[in-house]
Amino acid sequence: MANPLTLAELESIAFNRKPVTVDDEIIKSINQSFDFLVRFSKDKIIYGINTGFGPMVQYKVENHELNQLQYNLIRSHSSGTGAVLNEVYARAVVAARLNNFLQAHSGVSPEVISLLTTMLNENIVPEIYEHGGVGASGDLVQLAHLGLNLIGEGYVHYNGKRQKTADVFKKLNIKPLTLQLRDGLGIINGTSCMTGIAAINLVYAKRLTRWMISLSAVINEIIESFDDSFSAELNHVKLHNGQREVAQQMREFLKGSKLVRSRKEPSLIMPN
Repeated sequence: MANPLTLAELESIAFNRKPVTVDDEIIKSINQSFDFLVRFSKDKIIYGINTGFGPMVQYKVENHELNQLQYNLIRSHSSGTGAVLNEVYARAVVAARLNNFLQAHSGVSPEVISLLTTMLNENIVPEIYEHGGVGASGDLVQLAHLGLNLIGEGYVHYNGKRQKTADVFKKLNIKPLTLQLRDGLGIINGTSCMTGIAAINLVYAKRLTRWMISLSAVINEIIESFDDSFSAELNHVKLHNGQREVAQQMREFLKGSKLVRSRKEPSLIMPN
């Protein structure tokens, strides 16, 4: 998996179910980040690790309740409503979240990376609802539903059916994630849901643009038009990068056409 993730690779993962692998050096960096946070947080008060959240930040959480705090965070935010994201969008969300963690700055445990990779490769699609509260920290509710699946709870879509996550994990011999330190906060505190959705919409937009250019080129051939409108010279003076790109694609599409006419053809040059 490219680091950082490219739009082309995300398209392959979301649409074509391209297998995902993570480089050993990246895993090493993630381990180092997690180990550092374990050491650093032993004798300090750190938000989201041993304190409450939001207005509850003034309350310190006892050491024996730290892991339970992370479970409570995910379960309390798993309150989405409305329609469920389809498979392509949901896989894009997982890929975007995994890509975020591969930067090795989140302090999540390595098991989070492993399970997200497994979900993509086994095509276990998280049940993420379209609607839910959005806070200053990002897609809290949507990513909480992904987190709920990671700990083996809630529902996923597998083999075209909505099934209990626990049943699918048991069938595939997958161990649910055991939340550690700040895993819960790390999973939900981000904008990977809107990032994944935006990326897929961008893929659709690029495809639509390509189809429109193709159809426009065909129409130019049908009416045997001149090539002035998409010439390099004319579009160069427009100072509009998008227009230049479309014109270039038109020229590439119509390269070698026997129907589109050019002003430079000898038969079209008016005599003196």
